[in-house]
Amino acid sequence: MILREHYIEKIREFYDSDLIKIITGIRRSGKSIILSQIREEICKNTDNIIYLNFEDKRVINTINNDIELLKYIEENRKAGKCYIFLDEIQVLDGWQDACKTLRLYNNSLFITGSNSKLLSREFTKELSGRYVSFRVRPFVYKEILEYSKELNKECSVTDYLVWGGFPKRLEFDDKASVITYLNDLDDTIVINDLINRYKIKKDNLFKKIVNFVLLSNSRIISAKSIYNYLKETQDKCSINTIIKYLDYLEEAYIIERVKQYSPKTKSNLSYFEKVYDADVALNSIRCFDERYDLTHNLENIIYNELLYRGYSLTVYKNDGKEIDFLATKNGKKYYIQIAYSVLDEKAYSREFGAFANLDNSHEKIIITNDDIDYSTSTVRHIKLKDFLLMDSLDEK
Repeated sequence: MILREHYIEKIREFYDSDLIKIITGIRRSGKSIILSQIREEICKNTDNIIYLNFEDKRVINTINNDIELLKYIEENRKAGKCYIFLDEIQVLDGWQDACKTLRLYNNSLFITGSNSKLLSREFTKELSGRYVSFRVRPFVYKEILEYSKELNKECSVTDYLVWGGFPKRLEFDDKASVITYLNDLDDTIVINDLINRYKIKKDNLFKKIVNFVLLSNSRIISAKSIYNYLKETQDKCSINTIIKYLDYLEEAYIIERVKQYSPKTKSNLSYFEKVYDADVALNSIRCFDERYDLTHNLENIIYNELLYRGYSLTVYKNDGKEIDFLATKNGKKYYIQIAYSVLDEKAYSREFGAFANLDNSHEKIIITNDDIDYSTSTVRHIKLKDFLLMDSLDEK
């Protein structure tokens, strides 16, 4: 597996801190691998290390609660600073109390968790002021290329637009196996992590809402629009319940919602939100007859790539016209418009027209899958294949 230095370099400065290091994110995004890579790095300087994986039945059968965990560590740690790695800790009863205790006794504690038992709101509440968290995402394209090379395979941009960046899917040689793996992962995330956790009784209705949301990536969505969709299909669900379900999806790192910014009010418009999937594979496995939504997946891919590179993103409302992103990093802002292609004259006019009446105080960028350079005197065109290999929007 490739070294994910992008994440490790952010965690490294906390190796010796008494703050609890939480590595979180959607299932199978590579958290355990990163934990292992950190452990290997620390092993070069000390052998006072304890590692426990709570998905291992031998571990969970021996250690069932926080008291047993504390006892095990006390009996197995050596004198001096001990580095403790607890993988998928959320399955352990009382994990919060164990973590709060361990950090007090010359330990450096690293934990991972992915399902909704280790939600951001939960570790914020339980470990307030005692932790730093690091969210891990599925592979971006440069990581896919690196891992594909390690596997002696190739991965095209189109393959990435359809099947996304869950690392293990790259290990399968045929599409049927990829789809089987992704469907099994999807079932685990939706059923095990959400339906079972929240004891959702109307599971078929919940799955229907999940399907609608994940197929609506890169689109403006609201609880009201979902309510209207269900009304058309003769299903009943209150708007409050829909809002609750959307919160579940976001808390489990399955979706992210991005607000729209209005320069007129100089504020976020909470009733205008776009939804992005944690990985476009969550859209593609729901598509019928291989009619994959490459147009919206492309925008979703760029969203994930920009977040990976450290940009803050909002949707920008420009005098009634939507600009996909206002990206901000280190005080610098960029207007970014995304289209699959602007070869067609109407598409060209529509996409470039979104920048109308904007001054040149911030750079205007359009990203498409075209091979032709459509840059103008005021708008820089970046080809998707070039964008995916960039580290920064400032690269020319």
